[in-house]
Amino acid sequence: MSGLSNKKILLGVTGGIACYKSAVLLRALQTAGAEVRVVMTPAARAFVTPLTFQALSGHAVYTELLDPAQEAAMDHISLARWADLVLIAPATADFIARAATGQADDLLSTLCLATEVQIALAPAMNRQMWLNPVTQENLQRLMIRGYLCWGPDDGAQACGETGPGRMLEPEVLCQMAESHFSPGILEGVRVLMTAGATREAIDPVRFVGNRSSGKMGYALAQSMRDLGAEVTLVSGPTSLAIPSNITTIHVETALEMYSSVMEHVEDCDIFIAVAAVADYRPIQIATDKIKKNKEKQTLELVRNPDILAEVAATESPPFTVGFAAETEKVEQHADEKRRRKQLDIIAANKVGTDEGGFESDRNALLLLWQDGREELPMMTKSVLAHRLAERIAAQYRARI
Repeated sequence: MSGLSNKKILLGVTGGIACYKSAVLLRALQTAGAEVRVVMTPAARAFVTPLTFQALSGHAVYTELLDPAQEAAMDHISLARWADLVLIAPATADFIARAATGQADDLLSTLCLATEVQIALAPAMNRQMWLNPVTQENLQRLMIRGYLCWGPDDGAQACGETGPGRMLEPEVLCQMAESHFSPGILEGVRVLMTAGATREAIDPVRFVGNRSSGKMGYALAQSMRDLGAEVTLVSGPTSLAIPSNITTIHVETALEMYSSVMEHVEDCDIFIAVAAVADYRPIQIATDKIKKNKEKQTLELVRNPDILAEVAATESPPFTVGFAAETEKVEQHADEKRRRKQLDIIAANKVGTDEGGFESDRNALLLLWQDGREELPMMTKSVLAHRLAERIAAQYRARI
């Protein structure tokens, strides 16, 4: 029996060219056993008529907030209470922005404020709109409030450009909706993760660090949570919002991260080291700001603990996943690291190129494990994190 059997799904359709796919999504949800009601924004009706969705669903389509006839049939508060899931596909940049600021100027945005059930967004927009920091900030704000983000995909767009921003295909969204109602593959599994960079103080105002933004680690933490895991995240300094329903421990230095990880590692089933931990720290930290009165300064460094290696070497190690950022011979160096540290999976990527890597919203990964490999091409880190989380879950389940 499908996980969507007898589930009530409110399908929100906003005004993007991808809304023609929403009709296919509607039929897929119904075929899987769901009962679906459709709400369209005024802009969506410029692309597809309500009659299309009415004919497919067999139910009236809701379009107006203050329509007496529609309110008489089912007022908007009752409609919000009716649903088991609100799925907005496509979710345009405009709708995401209005939802992030709590606006209620049309029926769909009002329903989002009035409902108590999970809301999932399937973004669809031009790649530059998706990558714009404002869109990403709006999305982060919604995800902190518990919204799910399903997608977007990467590929050819209606505008003729290629990149991230395509709405996920209807069959993929239908599968994700079904997974939402099914027990997570990692239900009951405890995951300990590190993310972000570390800062090693030189004096009260300067530090040794790196360019890691924490975006990949935070996205992966959310994806592991969405698979049902209980996630504890040990995070170095980032500008990212704290993910909802994830225990987050903030640290600054490599030694602090090491201490926090070793304190919690006995209680975890999976350990994922995404953080870019500084390999070295200054032996001495100046108590006062070092003045710029010399042509040269010598900084003596001492090696930091290797957190990943020490976790993998514990008496009863958890399922251990590491990352490798390489500038050359990516597969060779990454596999050497996997074998040397006895990791279950290593995720490698090439840094220092024009696309992907540190600070970017996109990345590509090469996954290596004993007798296996998988290449994940360049895509947004949110989608990449979901793909990686599924691979980790599958390998973990295969081992136990």
